[in-house]
Amino acid sequence: MHKTPSDGYSLTLRLRFANRPGMLGRVTSTIGEAGGDIGAVDIVEAGGGQIIRDITVAAGDETHGEEIVATVAKLPDVTVVNVSDRVFLRHLGGKIEIRNKRPLQTRADLSMAYTPGVARVCMAIHNDPQKVFNLTIKRNTIAVVTDGTAVLGLGDIGPAAALPVMEGKAMLFKEFGGVDAFPICLDTKDPDEIVRTVKAIAPGLGGINLEDISAPRCFEIEDRLKSELDIPVFHDDQHGTAVVVLAALINALKIVEKRIEDIKVVVSGVGAAGVACSKILINAGVKNIIGCDRAGAIYSGRTEHMNTAKQWYAENTNPEGLRGKLGEVIAGADLYLGLSGPGTIEADALSRMNRDAIVFALANPTPEIMPEDAAPYVRVMATGRSDYPNQINNVLCFPGIFRGALDCRASDINEEMKLAAAYAIAAIVSDDELSTDYIIPSVFNRRVAPAVAAGVEDAARRTGVARRGKENWQES
Repeated sequence: MHKTPSDGYSLTLRLRFANRPGMLGRVTSTIGEAGGDIGAVDIVEAGGGQIIRDITVAAGDETHGEEIVATVAKLPDVTVVNVSDRVFLRHLGGKIEIRNKRPLQTRADLSMAYTPGVARVCMAIHNDPQKVFNLTIKRNTIAVVTDGTAVLGLGDIGPAAALPVMEGKAMLFKEFGGVDAFPICLDTKDPDEIVRTVKAIAPGLGGINLEDISAPRCFEIEDRLKSELDIPVFHDDQHGTAVVVLAALINALKIVEKRIEDIKVVVSGVGAAGVACSKILINAGVKNIIGCDRAGAIYSGRTEHMNTAKQWYAENTNPEGLRGKLGEVIAGADLYLGLSGPGTIEADALSRMNRDAIVFALANPTPEIMPEDAAPYVRVMATGRSDYPNQINNVLCFPGIFRGALDCRASDINEEMKLAAAYAIAAIVSDDELSTDYIIPSVFNRRVAPAVAAGVEDAARRTGVARRGKENWQES
């Protein structure tokens, strides 16, 4: 059985075949029978009894795409002229660029944008360093920084291979938050060197978004940068996931009519996202969290397969000191939060959860358990995928968080700002709209980022990290 077709595995087949009735139908039927989802069908050229058409086809994965092409190629009187991978075409030459904001067409333009006029602006900043925010790109520019050690579900693939993801992140910042973001891929895994490099480039930036850095190194890197820089530092793999998970849980609990302080949460995967999600849930009121890794439940006194992050986890969670494998400690749980890998939990284990169970299976692209398998045991289900309801996607969070932090010139993104972001996201879904299949807004809901930004700004002011109000945006 083929996986569900996705535009993430989209091909354009250029085919030549006889220009006679029934041929196109034969081709499209063959593609459909092979499990492909047909999009556009375009004529490229016709003549001499032949026709060339481009047919766009979504497949389930790369292997499925190859199978579709091979099946079509076997048809009599059909020639596969070319196959284009639309995803690769989308990345040709990169996905982002730098554009000028001011015209540069005359000598006057040049003398004001560059020498001699620019010298006066330089001295104005030298005399009053805070003017750098108003007279340069700093006030709206962040760096998306990675070392390529934990890219998506691909692992340690290096900084060059991580660049397409960082470019994509920059696109999302601009599209949804109006934030100018530039990818910085560092050819080092040394935390000291990463911290030193980011600090060295920070004068030209309004914030730092850390991305795809492996645990537990990511904890040290973020903590050090937050303490040594006066601009916001945010590790999205940790906190972006945590914010959106909390937003989804807030609304899911409304459906199952449970209080956050009463629920039992079992977390599968105690890496960067698992620790951050647990921290934000505790800050939101959850009192009973049990984290599990490959060795089973984490508890106070455990010594095997531990690190500094898991040591914190052992000291601050699992109040009953439960021991055992995931399938054992999940008994009576109200929320299963999967942040690990595919196939981590069996459907039978979900049957041991509490009534009206909530399952967030967030491993990508294949979740810990597929929604179809979980359905008999679960009231509310969410994944990280766009082809199922309730997609928990970080893009709901990070553009608005940085928009708000930059607008109020925050020196930090603190826990109160993250909580405010989560409640802002949850509030986008009204009580009338709320349902088991709609606990979190769409990533394309344009109300999300402004709402998150407003909530983050308010929290920044309440907690004393905002250095500017909206009223003096132009003056400072």
